[in-house]
Formats: sequence, structure tokens, C-alpha cells
Amino acid sequence: MAANPEKATVSAERRRSPIEIAWAWLVEGLAAVGTVMICILMGIICADIVARNAMGSSLPLISELGALLLVMIVALQFAATVRADRLARTEIFFVTFRDRYPRGGAFLSALFNLVGALMIGGIAWATVHILQKDLDSGEFIGVPGIATLPVWPFRVFILIGMTITALEFARQMVADLWRLVSGRAAA
Repeated sequence: MAANPEKATVSAERRRSPIEIAWAWLVEGLAAVGTVMICILMGIICADIVARNAMGSSLPLISELGALLLVMIVALQFAATVRADRLARTEIFFVTFRDRYPRGGAFLSALFNLVGALMIGGIAWATVHILQKDLDSGEFIGVPGIATLPVWPFRVFILIGMTITALEFARQMVADLWRLVSGRAAA
């Protein structure tokens, strides 16, 4: 009798809880929003190039908007980068060490993720204060009377991205600690 490949996949891969699925959707959804923002950034840069060539001057808001969008894009896509284990680190040492000493590798990975959670959490905490200042002062970019935009919506997205990234680092740290305690090799 032939084995059911679908059943084998489910048994080979542990079932994910609804919370894990929702978390994955949130992280990947923020990354998708970041990708849309990349398209918008490319569009405004192209429009600025056309304006410079056609009118001899830049469009208002473009440099400030581009800078805010760039930081926002990084913040929105950062958690997906952490989730996919695509951060730059010394892979020459770490991969070999983790393969040879799975528990030691889990410990080092947990330590790395703890530091990441603390550092990015600190950035998120600082962003809260910057956001409050922007809201209180009515901070904006652009030239009054020509074109202006409030800064706070960008700061909100940066805060969301950094907060989710810090939580993703913490989630990965817990998974590493579970591997360390259980003695399971890193997945």
C-alpha cells in the first residue's frame, strides 16, 4: 500500500499553531508593505529625474520623502529578514560550530538573538519618544505653502517594524533556548 504523501508531510513537519500562522502572516505582510513602498520610492525618484530634466529643478518633498521612506522600508522588512535567518553574521565560524556542537550553537544563537532583541527594542523605545515629539510639535517635511507632509505616519510604521523585529528576535531566542534545553539539533 502506497504511503499518503500529504500525511507524511504533516507528520514530518510539526503542525503550526494559529498564533504561529498569524505571526508569520504579520511578519510577511509587513515585508510586503515594505516592497510596495520600494515601488513607490522608485516611482517618486523617477518622477524627480523627469522633473529635473524637464523643468531644471527637483520636485518638492522628494529628498525628505525618500529618506523617510528608505528608513521605513528597512524597518518594515527587518523582521522578515530575521525570521528567514538572513542577517549577516560570521557564517564561516557559526555554521561549522552549530553543526559540530548543536547545543553550543543553540546557545550562541540564543545569545545573538537576545542582543538583537535588546538593541532593536531600544531603537523601538527611542522611536516612541521621537514619535511623541513629532506629534506634539506637528513636525512636517517639505516647504510650507508649496507641499508638506506630516512626519508622524512614517514614524508609526518605523515603530511598528522595529517592535515586530524585536519580538521576532525574542521568538527566535526562545526557540534556540528550547533547542538548547531539549538537546535537539538546530533546524
